Amino acid sequence: MNLQGWGLIALFVIILVALAKPMGLWLFALYEGRRTPLHYVFGPVEKGFYKLGGIDPNAEQSWRRYAVHMIAFNLALLLFTYFVLRFQDLLPMNPRGYAGIAPDGAWNIAVSFTTNTNWQWYSGEVALSNFSQMFGLVIHNFLSAATGIALAFALFRGFARRESKAIGNFWADTTRVTLYLLLPISIVYAVYLIWSGVPQTFAQSIDATTLEGVKQTIALGPVASQEAIKMLGTNGGGFFNANSAHPFENPSAMTNLVQMLSIFLIGVGLTWTFGKAVGNTRQGWAILAAMLLIFVAGTGIAYWQEAAGNPVLHQLGVAGGNMEGKEVRFGIAASALFASVTTAASCGAVNAMHDSFTALGGMIPMINMELGEIVVGGVGAGIYGFLLFAILAVFVAGLMVGRTPEYVGKKIEGREVKFAVLAIAVLPLLILGGTMIASVLPAGLAGPLNKGPHGFSEILYAFSSAVANNGSAFAGLTAGTPFYNALLGICMWGGRFFMIVPMLAIAGSLAAKKYTPPSSGSFPTTGPLWVGLLIGVILIMGGLTFLPSLALGPIADHLAMISGHLS
Repeated sequence: MNLQGWGLIALFVIILVALAKPMGLWLFALYEGRRTPLHYVFGPVEKGFYKLGGIDPNAEQSWRRYAVHMIAFNLALLLFTYFVLRFQDLLPMNPRGYAGIAPDGAWNIAVSFTTNTNWQWYSGEVALSNFSQMFGLVIHNFLSAATGIALAFALFRGFARRESKAIGNFWADTTRVTLYLLLPISIVYAVYLIWSGVPQTFAQSIDATTLEGVKQTIALGPVASQEAIKMLGTNGGGFFNANSAHPFENPSAMTNLVQMLSIFLIGVGLTWTFGKAVGNTRQGWAILAAMLLIFVAGTGIAYWQEAAGNPVLHQLGVAGGNMEGKEVRFGIAASALFASVTTAASCGAVNAMHDSFTALGGMIPMINMELGEIVVGGVGAGIYGFLLFAILAVFVAGLMVGRTPEYVGKKIEGREVKFAVLAIAVLPLLILGGTMIASVLPAGLAGPLNKGPHGFSEILYAFSSAVANNGSAFAGLTAGTPFYNALLGICMWGGRFFMIVPMLAIAGSLAAKKYTPPSSGSFPTTGPLWVGLLIGVILIMGGLTFLPSLALGPIADHLAMISGHLS
């Protein structure tokens, strides 16, 4: 570890906090449906969509109607992408003549991008046509992200409204977020990436000669446009198999910093938007403080472990930190920070191979996902996941003060607590259940590259990534098989939508309640005590649930390493 590495982490957090309010203001305008300067450009397009779809943007929906429309929309997108992938050999913009994807692979990819997971068992540059990349996949990068933000807006309205049966209009929320937030930022972002050296072309490939004199064919394509929205929308699916470790996706230290900031940008903005929506911005700052404290602690552990390196190699005379699987142009600190950022959000983009991290260094990304990626989290998904834990934390606080718990003016009763527990329980049930199945069946055991604790970690990481809708991988698991494609696809769908429906039920229940003003008996939810309680509830629940599996995987792997054994 060195001062430069800690300085990078500190700079990242400072810039992030500075961006929270400006982004929050922009999001709040969309949350309220107010006009923005961009309406002069995109307003006619928005009205055209409503007219084409027969939608009245002012007709608000109950939570059940909101949920049905959201699921139907995503099912339609899933089917569209499935058929694009299956028949890409018959579709245009396929200069390299790639065949259609097999049914199990097309199912996995379609579910992956529909759920904002963007899990990639394939190499994009040698498996997918430009048409599949641009129309089959990038459409989800926008619309799955817009869906997450729309769902966050719906929950905000549940807390903010009084005696209401409606939580907004799914179609209006999704359209506004896409047109006035994701699209304009992505255009500017893509131009910056092109200026920085990221390709944006329909050319097939270029031939290069390496320093050793070997000729190499490097695939090209519309990379910058996909890169921009994959980061901003916390999607993570790269044009290239090496993802953000590839110099055509992430050429420099500056683009690396910008990419990390863009992953968290909307997530931190939504914390401020929540505070503004409920009439007390300190509520949003308290949530952001809890998120960042967990994030900094995890990042610090990952950086410490990667900088410490492998003691077995030290005994052999190889000094220094762990640079295996890392790009020299980024180094240890930027790689550890990127790993924490991408797994604390539902992004999954990587600039280093997590399978090559030290045992405890690789455990931090795994824990980030197993906590539901609520540490800033994916666009929309992070904040509504965090608020589910806030409901449980305030329930615990209510028991401590001996009265009905309240949060931002709403009484938290049995119905909300039950739905919150149901939503939070989805992750451990699917992660541990999927890991159990893969760890005992021959088809599952054929996947890990390594045996012993590290092989178990590869399986556990895969299901943590799938259920948490992250999409990153340990890169040591052969997952492109019918068994893993099918099972991980089911887990991705469940991890996304089995959590969303109870969350929307909470939104509907809260919206129907009266406002309860705080009293002397209310537990304060804006100060350090609340932040500490919130962090404690999150870590205790996560620790109690996943500690046994972590002990069998990365913790056992670490103990073997320090005793001189490598698995």
